[in-house]
Amino acid sequence: MSTKDFIEKDYYKVLGVPKDATEAEIKKAYRKLAREFHPDANKGNAKAEERFKEISEANDVLGDPKKRKEYDEARALFGNGGFRPGPGAAGGSFNFDLGDLFGGAAQGGGFGGGLGDVFGGLFNRGGAAGTRTQPRRGQDIESEVTLSFTEAIEGATVPLRMSSQAPCKACSGTGDKNGTPRVCPTCVGTGQVARGSGGGFSLTDPCPDCKGRGLTAEHPCPECKGSGRAKSSRTMQVRIPAGVTDGQRIRLRGKGAPGERGGPAGDLYVVVHVGEHPVFGRKGDNLTVTVPVTYPEAALGGEVRVPTLGGPPVTLKLPPGTPNGRTMRARGKGAVRKDGTRGDLLVTVEVRVPTDLSGKARDALEAYREATAGEDPRAELFEAAKGA
Repeated sequence: MSTKDFIEKDYYKVLGVPKDATEAEIKKAYRKLAREFHPDANKGNAKAEERFKEISEANDVLGDPKKRKEYDEARALFGNGGFRPGPGAAGGSFNFDLGDLFGGAAQGGGFGGGLGDVFGGLFNRGGAAGTRTQPRRGQDIESEVTLSFTEAIEGATVPLRMSSQAPCKACSGTGDKNGTPRVCPTCVGTGQVARGSGGGFSLTDPCPDCKGRGLTAEHPCPECKGSGRAKSSRTMQVRIPAGVTDGQRIRLRGKGAPGERGGPAGDLYVVVHVGEHPVFGRKGDNLTVTVPVTYPEAALGGEVRVPTLGGPPVTLKLPPGTPNGRTMRARGKGAVRKDGTRGDLLVTVEVRVPTDLSGKARDALEAYREATAGEDPRAELFEAAKGA
């Protein structure tokens, strides 16, 4: 039930009874209307279903003596001009602060703890709860870690030294050197203050006096200057999952700064930096490696041993006539995926041209050149150029 509904709805009118109706009359009216508009008796009738909800809502308030008394008091206050449209407010806009309405102390009017007490029974929120200091979640922390290429692929546990705000040990997080903080009078313990935003409504900001804590220290702790928080350093062993990439940001829930007053800890965000490997590269979930082969191996074919990251080498079959730059695939030898499977190792062939030939090798190449003297590998290139 929203605040607007509560202000506008007349539950006596919904049940069709006078404001001085007895409990028996309210119960009788409810039962009669409930039978008439019950969904089982009006299947597929949306209007009847909505009417049944309104009847049940009205009975929930008026059928409970305590809720009915609070409802009557609140309605009486509204009727006496307790809330009027603010200057310039267009149809139905109310110039009041919802935070004051439910959480602030009463400004007179005989309601003791404020309207939060009146509305407490109706909306299951006690008036005192609005002014009670609430638990605060700890801050999030961001840290960085540098891994070797192999650690990033296989995963690693690394120590992280972090500095964050934690409850002050000198005052046990109270901010008062005697351990007896008091409720902030400015925000009445809510940690928030209202400010006008125009149009008859209010927004809330953290209280400037207690910095959103809801508490102030009459005798500020000399260590934390009354904030209740102090800088703390700690070292954690953090497990970095396998397969992380350079620049990836990992979130570790509940590993950030401790909360206040029983609030949960914040989260730790770790930005990963990955070093390069002298042999292997990476493309997504696949690893890459360039393998040199001799001209006879490329021309005649053969078997080539290829290294893998952290495992035994694999042997790939090189087909005859393999060109320079061809890429072959060794399945399951790549990086670890999120589902635990691995990518592949992409092996690129690099035909190595000899720079220092023995006499015998030179004679063999001269003989090969003579044997293939009639072939022109650039003929097709020139033909294509002419056609273009």
